[in-house]
Amino acid sequence: MKYPENIRDVAALQPDYMGFIFYKVSKRFINDSQSEEFYNCISELSSVNRELKKVGVFVDEPIKNVISLATQNEMDMLQLHGNESPEYCENLRLLDFKIIKAFGIDAGFDFSILSEYSDYCDYFLFDVKSEKFGGTGQKFDWNLLKQYNNLKPIFLSGGLEAGDIPTIYDLLKDINIHALDFNSKLELEPALKDVEKCREVIHLTHSVFSSREN
Repeated sequence: MKYPENIRDVAALQPDYMGFIFYKVSKRFINDSQSEEFYNCISELSSVNRELKKVGVFVDEPIKNVISLATQNEMDMLQLHGNESPEYCENLRLLDFKIIKAFGIDAGFDFSILSEYSDYCDYFLFDVKSEKFGGTGQKFDWNLLKQYNNLKPIFLSGGLEAGDIPTIYDLLKDINIHALDFNSKLELEPALKDVEKCREVIHLTHSVFSSREN
């Protein structure tokens, strides 16, 4: 997300997380020329939604740049969506950043590599495998996650839309799903969210997954 009015409208729906992409190749890139209104909006979000966590998304960015951008833009968490090493994650976590490490999943994914990251990440994110590091709007075979040993709570991503929520719940009851990551299927255009679609998925996600907790 990057448009101030749209950010405020979606934040008012009380989502748990909101992502901001600092990857120059992405159509959703938060560039250096964002307006003063954008920065003011970011600073004001806590007054709109006190529980909202702002997530900065990076892809193989030099650590010094991650630190600078995340600090300047008041990010609460870092989502590392490239080929970052366990050591890379460790260095950022030592600076008290919460770390979400993303992995592209296909039939050949080796879930054993996750153990190398477990001590240095707070969450894993599973997305469809792509040379574009996400943003494809495509799903992967969720049955593959039955190989996952729940080392860390996960974010599930990859072309999710409202109709997927009951299926995910039914299929992956034994997987420690912390959050569902919606993006392209809720957009009017890159980085501009359809507020009514966001409202629908937030309501439905809470409704379906609250039954797991009861």
